[in-house]
Amino acid sequence: MTGEYWYNTRVARAARRAIRVAATLCAALTLAGCLVSSGGVTISDPVPDDPKPPSGESAIGEREHPRVVAAYGGVYEDTGAERAIARMVGRLVASSENPAQSYQITILNSPIVNAFALPGGYLYITRGLLALANDSSELAAVIAHEMAHVTARHAIARLRRAKEKALVSQVVTQVVDDPQQAKTAIKSAELSFARFSQAQELEADAVGVKTLARAGYDPHAAARFLTAMSRFSAIKSAGGNTGNQPDFLSSHPTTPERIEKAKFAARAVSGIDVGIRDRAAYLENVNGMLFGDDPREGFVRDRTFLHAKLGIAFTAPPGYTMENTSDAVLATNGSGTALRFDGTNIPPTMDLEDYLRSGWINGLIEDSIRSDTVNGHPVATASAVADGWSFRIAVVRVNDMSYRFIFASRTPGPALERAFTSTINSFRMLSAAERARLKPLRIRVRKVKPGETAESLARLMKGGDPTRRLALFRVLNGLDDNEEPETGMLVKIVTE
Repeated sequence: MTGEYWYNTRVARAARRAIRVAATLCAALTLAGCLVSSGGVTISDPVPDDPKPPSGESAIGEREHPRVVAAYGGVYEDTGAERAIARMVGRLVASSENPAQSYQITILNSPIVNAFALPGGYLYITRGLLALANDSSELAAVIAHEMAHVTARHAIARLRRAKEKALVSQVVTQVVDDPQQAKTAIKSAELSFARFSQAQELEADAVGVKTLARAGYDPHAAARFLTAMSRFSAIKSAGGNTGNQPDFLSSHPTTPERIEKAKFAARAVSGIDVGIRDRAAYLENVNGMLFGDDPREGFVRDRTFLHAKLGIAFTAPPGYTMENTSDAVLATNGSGTALRFDGTNIPPTMDLEDYLRSGWINGLIEDSIRSDTVNGHPVATASAVADGWSFRIAVVRVNDMSYRFIFASRTPGPALERAFTSTINSFRMLSAAERARLKPLRIRVRKVKPGETAESLARLMKGGDPTRRLALFRVLNGLDDNEEPETGMLVKIVTE
């Protein structure tokens, strides 16, 4: 959680880091020509007079690039991670549907598992995705998939469809008198757009698998990585939902469908275990890479959020799962109650009660506002009801800084009040010794010793939900639910 205070400095820092990352990747590339730009790496086949993508597409990517970098925590700078990408990019470009297409690849400083493409060849991969991949072929599968989006000009087509959907919705709401008929028409437009987007994803999967095979990588890596993503999502989900239920309004097909189609595409171009995996070299490149929260955004340890720079901490109630994002700390109990914690700019001269009354809370219950202190710091609390939700809100002032807690629930009652009170009362300042002890989590690669099991290795891990560390260890290392690592096998451990 960075809050509003550090947004502008982080954007500037991200821009400076992007230039350094570009230079590092450029030096590592040996299979393709490389031009440095201010946001990452441009990779192109050194063939003169090849057609360039339309200037309009490049302009879109160039315009959106700084916003993407800022939204995902800046550019992640790590020599090993950069080397992992540089090793394979030239081969994939040469084997893609359009070898003349140039690409700019940016590693984003985000723990979430994601990759995407913008028009003009702008590709993005998060460090969270790099941590989840188990070998070079799995990372190559992701890059090949995103290249397929670019060569098929999916982003432009999707943008056009989105505009059409918005126009349909606008016309329907303005012209159709029957609310139910209007709702049906709008829903139909949304489903049409969702199916269109799903078809693009499946097409990119199929093209990406063919590119993998032509480049000499294991084409079955795509299905393996999609499976790992599904399992990782289940671990991260507070409710343990694996995401197998169809969601027709999702912009992506359900993961099980993608896995099966990816397997089918791989079997069509090769047999089993054919092609490069390069696991040892890949793990060497990600060894020491940051995992989870960036130190500048604080740490989540079990149910506690701690921020060394700000010197603050609080603990969510038992049963809550926490996630630290660049905008806020989020938590949910899996039963319909959610928590948001963030920072806000409140003038030092403004009373906290007046801030609660300043209009940013919908459905504020005026006579619920109270003032108090928590561990010596002023706090104002209030309740609100809006759109079927009940809210409990607290604002804490620490010197010139202010922090907000917002609980939301569909089913208000004693449990909500207990959760709210215990969380607010847990807010405290960290001691100098506590701040010094806080270290970020990193990926550490080691060989499995005789007698070590998945369970014993998982006990060495830190961070996250302790009850899910065994499952996380297995998915990070490509092991099935009941599979044990072999002696001498290289494995990833998450530790400080």
